[in-house]
Amino acid sequence: MTLAQLQKKIVRCTKCPRLVTYRKDVAVKKVRRFQNDDYWGKPVPSFGDPQARLLLIGLAPAAHGGNRTGRAFTGDRSGAWLYDALYQYGFANQPTSEHRGDGLQLHDCYIAQVLHCAPPANQPTREETLHCQPYLLQEWELLSRLQLIIPLGKIAFDACLRVCRELSYPLPNPLPRFTHGAFYPLDNGIVLLPSYHPSQQNTQTGRLTRDMFYHIFAQARAHLSSQSRMTQYT
Repeated sequence: MTLAQLQKKIVRCTKCPRLVTYRKDVAVKKVRRFQNDDYWGKPVPSFGDPQARLLLIGLAPAAHGGNRTGRAFTGDRSGAWLYDALYQYGFANQPTSEHRGDGLQLHDCYIAQVLHCAPPANQPTREETLHCQPYLLQEWELLSRLQLIIPLGKIAFDACLRVCRELSYPLPNPLPRFTHGAFYPLDNGIVLLPSYHPSQQNTQTGRLTRDMFYHIFAQARAHLSSQSRMTQYT
């Protein structure tokens, strides 16, 4: 199976009745500011460069962001932070992401999510996260050049650890803990670099500042550049 084939499978998914009902209801009822928009209202696929060395993992589509536009972190304030940072460090061709046809392209970067459907109040159940986990696991396996993973938030970080166990990746002892900006090299050569999620709850309270977020991507760029230099001389 290719990444493109996997995304088509994800869009057809109906594993979680609560999420199916919610995403469809939101797509019909809408909110006033998007009343004239044609909502996506389906599972939101992952996207990006299939040869990416960097994998970003978000929590889930926003009800009136990805669930509306059909693309992760697109048309919402979290996306405004994310794509600005990706652009600043050369992982995207533009700093904004408003809709699927806006010309956005990712370079050496792939964006996945713990859940592909918007959960009510941004609170998925454990069962729902486990239903989506096989998709994330398959994406890891299909990203053959993967070197660095940035999980956005603790739920995404915990999902990473579960997938590591599923794939029999050796984990450090003691087990890594979610810490913004920590650098966790795994024995298989992949590095986990967790970050706070760029949600309004974090950005408006100052838990996550622009400089803190930029620093994550500066670390990512520096690490990938160093890996490229090592490859040249081996």
